[in-house]
Amino acid sequence: MLALAGCGGDQIVSPGTGGDIIIENPAPAPAPTPSPTPTPTPMVTPAAGCPTINSSGGLTDAGTITGDTGEYRVCTLPASFDESDNLPYIEGLLYSINGRVDVGTDGGAVPSDADSDVTLSIEPGAILYGATGRSYLVVNRGNQIDAVGEPDMPIVFTSRDNVLGLSTDGSDAQWGGVVLLGRAPVSDCRDGVPNKANQASCEQALEGAAVETLFGGNTPGDSSGTMQYFQIRYSGFTLEGGSELQSLTTGGIGSGTTIDHWMSFNSSDDGTEFFGGRVNMKNVVVVGASDDSLDVDTGAQANLQYVIVAQRANTGDSIIELDSPDEDYTTGALPRTNLQIANATFLSRSTGSSQALRLRGGAQFSLVNSVIDIEGDRTCVRLDETVTLAQDPLFASVVADCGTTQPFRGSSGVTDAQVAAAFNDGDDTDAAFAITLTGSFINGTGETGVAAYNPTALSSYFDDTDYIGAVADQTDTWYEGWTCDSATLTFGNNTGPCTELPVYS
Repeated sequence: MLALAGCGGDQIVSPGTGGDIIIENPAPAPAPTPSPTPTPTPMVTPAAGCPTINSSGGLTDAGTITGDTGEYRVCTLPASFDESDNLPYIEGLLYSINGRVDVGTDGGAVPSDADSDVTLSIEPGAILYGATGRSYLVVNRGNQIDAVGEPDMPIVFTSRDNVLGLSTDGSDAQWGGVVLLGRAPVSDCRDGVPNKANQASCEQALEGAAVETLFGGNTPGDSSGTMQYFQIRYSGFTLEGGSELQSLTTGGIGSGTTIDHWMSFNSSDDGTEFFGGRVNMKNVVVVGASDDSLDVDTGAQANLQYVIVAQRANTGDSIIELDSPDEDYTTGALPRTNLQIANATFLSRSTGSSQALRLRGGAQFSLVNSVIDIEGDRTCVRLDETVTLAQDPLFASVVADCGTTQPFRGSSGVTDAQVAAAFNDGDDTDAAFAITLTGSFINGTGETGVAAYNPTALSSYFDDTDYIGAVADQTDTWYEGWTCDSATLTFGNNTGPCTELPVYS
């Protein structure tokens, strides 16, 4: 005990060593890496004021409005643009559509020196919203729109509720929409006289407009302007007489009109509807329409390529409703509607729909290089009237997972077997295909293995692709950047959720 006491308090002698044992304390554990602080949504502050424009009355400063993304200056559009004008993108500024807003005045069915010849230009990133349910924008015959966004800065047309942060993934019918009118031929003339010797005397009237608004003529190459990289959200409010607008309604627009890279989101009626005219579109996305996603009628000659359509689960009718005014089912009113689609991916999800495609009225139809993905036991193609079957609808390189109970349906003189034969007569069609899509709409191994049809045989407007479906593979990203996400369909790497306004840093 005395020996141990002599060792002192700072060392312990180990038997047999004659030396000290050095006890080292363990190194302290590294401090935990803190979780990254979520980046807050940029909060917008209101612009100082409204820009100056040329049209009578100018823009009206309506104060500010505050929503989830911040506070904005509100600049109300005039009731009519009577001079060519530009709406610039200004951070913290929104353009309000208060009721009906006209671009120019109707110049009639025939071009003349009396045309108002107004062009409304809208810059990338600009946001316009309907201040009321009855708000909508109309580009009249003889005038144009130049709304050209960019892949990472789309132009957005939306509703007041969307600005306030009140819209959800299930909202719709919050404002009217956008209407383009032109002088290209239409059928089903408003005076009831079909097949006139002078096509320019065959006009149609815009549904639901309180003031008679006409379109149509005999200028197939007419131009209503250019619209690219844009979204139209929460549209379709019921106007006069129970009629509803779509997100984008076209009436008699000509082939000189350019429309591509655009998205319809949650339209309470059709996603888009074409009344006559010559319609050419590429890179089209329609999500969540409450009625038909694509509605084509009254003599429209329409070519669409690279089309993604997705229905909401609890609403929506057909993916396509195609009609032509063939009252007696023999000769009908001319021109006969003709819809041609290449490279589409249709996601039929609505429990309220009995078929994906409905063809009737003697309309002509071609669907090539496309995928129809159906949830539930529903019909792929319904074809009404023998005159429609007589138009020899074309299906080529089309695959689908049709329901087993009644995959094809005929009515008004057409049998189910005849519709099935029309579908199967084309090359590389399969109504019982095992869908392998990834990310909901991108081709998988099954779709990649299907031989493609050359759509340039239908129209020189189409690109010749070596794949079916709207999106070839993971490297094909034409839908990114200018779309918005929802519970119905997610695109990623874009301007954010459809329930919020995009904010650009």
